[in-house]
Amino acid sequence: MRDDEIRRHLTQMNPWWRAVVSGTAPTAWVSDSRTLRDLSRHDMGHRSTILDDIATGPLDDQLVVLSGPRRIGKSVTLLQTIERLCTRDDVDPRQIIHVPCDGMTVQDLRRVLVVGRALTSSVDQEGTRRRVWLFDEISAIRGWSAVLKGARDNTDLGDDTLVATGSRWADDEDIEGNLLAGRAGRGTRRRRTLLPMSFRDHVRATLPNLALPETLHPGALQGAEARRTFASYELFVDDLDLAWQSYLTSGGFPRAVAEHAQLGAVTDGYMADLEAWLHRDVEPTAGPESIPLLLDALSRRATSPLSVASAAQDLGYASKDTFDLRLRRMIASHALLRCPQREDGRFVPRTQAKYYLTDPLLAWLPQRRRAGVGAPDMTRLTEATVAVTLARAVDELDEGRWLHGDTIGYTRTGGDREIDLAPVTVPSPDGATSTTPIECKWVDRGWKGEARTITGRFGYGIVATKTLLDLDGPVWAVPAPLLAAALLPQGPAAR
Repeated sequence: MRDDEIRRHLTQMNPWWRAVVSGTAPTAWVSDSRTLRDLSRHDMGHRSTILDDIATGPLDDQLVVLSGPRRIGKSVTLLQTIERLCTRDDVDPRQIIHVPCDGMTVQDLRRVLVVGRALTSSVDQEGTRRRVWLFDEISAIRGWSAVLKGARDNTDLGDDTLVATGSRWADDEDIEGNLLAGRAGRGTRRRRTLLPMSFRDHVRATLPNLALPETLHPGALQGAEARRTFASYELFVDDLDLAWQSYLTSGGFPRAVAEHAQLGAVTDGYMADLEAWLHRDVEPTAGPESIPLLLDALSRRATSPLSVASAAQDLGYASKDTFDLRLRRMIASHALLRCPQREDGRFVPRTQAKYYLTDPLLAWLPQRRRAGVGAPDMTRLTEATVAVTLARAVDELDEGRWLHGDTIGYTRTGGDREIDLAPVTVPSPDGATSTTPIECKWVDRGWKGEARTITGRFGYGIVATKTLLDLDGPVWAVPAPLLAAALLPQGPAAR
């Protein structure tokens, strides 16, 4: 891109700059934003809190790298953050620089940093003022982190607020070395992951009158406070169960939630969008049936350790390594969560892992997109959703663990049985502690066998059931939706 093309691109993507000259409201651009107009057709009122500190806090030198799957709303979140910044009396709209990066090269990015500051130089007449740079899908530019490293070290960008989003990070992009080691400013939560709506978010959006419990620390799911919390919601168990089944059907992608609530089902068009995302990121050279078959295989095998070699053979991959590459791409695209075997909190090397799809809707995609594929099993979906919810809670407490694959794990007992979610170490106000062990059994009776297994291994824990609540003894039965609703902290402010 030539400089004049970059100037035109930035001017079009930052219409709030013109408000200063035209005398219009700094938020007048909102009604003309195609992205926000499209959102209004599917808006259930859900707003991510993941950039609340950027929208409302002081402008400083904070740097945030925001990950998340495609179609999850990263671009929407950036625009909503800009809208909130534009309403502030202490922020001049010219301090906000929005940079959609699709189609850019690393040379374009270098010039954007120069041209963007030059275009907003009028804001510095009474002294240099910080900018808020919001780079959307910067991961599309190979080598972007090195460019920002140089600029943070040698230009005024080092004093600015910077948010960089991406859907899939290249393996050779040294984000930590280039940006997080001494160049991320005073902020404490530098790597963040925007994921589909949690079950708690889903209930708030679709059933706002349904009562929800106070959230609990994942290391304090048993005890006096937890007992009071769970016992006080016994009357709402059936309502939560119906909401849970709705969530397991629609998932948490905001548009899918809205379509399911408004139409009774997620549209074929949106399912095709999700398939296209995964085809692009995971298997771009494979045939159109590859993604449905891959998702179906992962969904059916989710509750057991996965033999990569066996699965590769069943699916017709050329080798184990080829299938393993697909798994790693799924994880990098935030569509899959790895659950390794652990012993006393530590990884057990050279053992098979379990793999959970990160959103229930992905398990329904095969049935919707390929004839002859059956519906996913609700028991498996329950285990996967509880596991993902626990992983999100751990990452909220300890930044970056989701991206490093260090949130959850299963364990084996002496009788070679599995416990779905073994204790892992997490921070708490009183120091390091361990999460409560959890076994998923989506039943209304017959849960005592799992309780004995957990008792024999750990002496305490929870069996996540369908609607059964039993708070007696060392192992409790807690309905999975009640557990999931209470488990997840709500954004940075909840830590």
